[in-house]
Formats: sequence, structure tokens, C-alpha cells
Amino acid sequence: MITLAQAQTILSAGFAHARAQSAKPLAMVVLDAGGHPVAMAREDGATFFRADIARAKAYGALGMGADTGVLAERAKGNPTFFGGVVTTVGGDLVFSPGGVLVRADGVVVGAVGVSGDTGEMDAECAIAGITAAGF
Repeated sequence: MITLAQAQTILSAGFAHARAQSAKPLAMVVLDAGGHPVAMAREDGATFFRADIARAKAYGALGMGADTGVLAERAKGNPTFFGGVVTTVGGDLVFSPGGVLVRADGVVVGAVGVSGDTGEMDAECAIAGITAAGF
């Protein structure tokens, strides 16, 4: 389980990492293992689609059981299947780095989605937040 306090730590630390790296303005979403939002924030200057994209990254990681960076690589080799998955879930999935699973003792307890900079920077900020929250 991800508590609200842990989710807020993920957001705060993820945004702090983004500012230290001079990343573009981000949106971050923390979901529990059931895909329900625990916390979300959008930095000043982040476009309003960013929160939706961040949520789709986190949701996709949960639904597919892997970080979206991994899924993006898999999708390159099997675009028909992954396109079908996107259609099946009503488009609520983004195959770009920045959706990162949160694990406690090897069990998936949620996911973090980040959007606003490059996929690699988005993932880096998610990982910084997850690590700061003790996962």
C-alpha cells in the first residue's frame, strides 16, 4: 500500500530532482496497486494534458506489469499487439518512459507516472521520488 504521506514524498522528491536537473515543468501522478489515484500535482507551466499523460503512463505500467520504458521497447518489436492493447483499454496507456512501478518487498504496490520532459528524464524523476519514499 502507498500512503498519502508516501505519495506526497514521491511528488516532492520527484519535483525537487526535476528542478535540480533543470527539467521542463512536469506533472506527476501516484496510483495505488488498483490504479486509483493517491496524489497528483502539476508544476506551474506544465501543459494541462501532462497530468492525463502521466496518469496513462502509471496506469499502463500497472496494467501491463512493467515500467513503460520496458513496454516501449517491447512495442517496437510487436506494434500490432501493443496497438491492440491501447485500443482495448480505450487509449488509456502511453508507451513512453516515465511510468514506473512501485514495489515493496518485491510486491507491486502502485505506480508513478511523470510527463513533461523527455521520457528518460520523466522516469528519472519518478525513480528519485520512489527512492526518497523508501521503496
